[in-house]
Amino acid sequence: MTELRLLASPKAVPELRHHLRAHGHEVQLCASELVTNVIDHVGAGTPVTVRVLRVIGADRDRDRIRVEVTDPDPRVLPVLLHAAPTDEHGLGLALVDALAQRWGVEPGTDHKTVWCELRDGGW
Repeated sequence: MTELRLLASPKAVPELRHHLRAHGHEVQLCASELVTNVIDHVGAGTPVTVRVLRVIGADRDRDRIRVEVTDPDPRVLPVLLHAAPTDEHGLGLALVDALAQRWGVEPGTDHKTVWCELRDGGW
């Protein structure tokens, strides 16, 4: 498992991708988009925890990589928009939705975790 604690900011996004380079482009993209959603909808400087872990399936063909981003605001929940390809905003969660086998939100009393699961690329 990889776990990173950082402040969500535009500067932190390329640093996050650098830390996750061993996990592949899809993991980097999904983590980046989920952190960018925190910046855009909760606020820059919000503390977040990013986790990448392997989820073992019933057989090896069903193993998945789970990306989780936890932030301290349980009220601001992500919404999948149906943005046009030319739109400048609203594409992040659509990208996650397109890449991931599934995604969701786990709300808590003082936080939420937005997660997605990708096919295991064999790391």
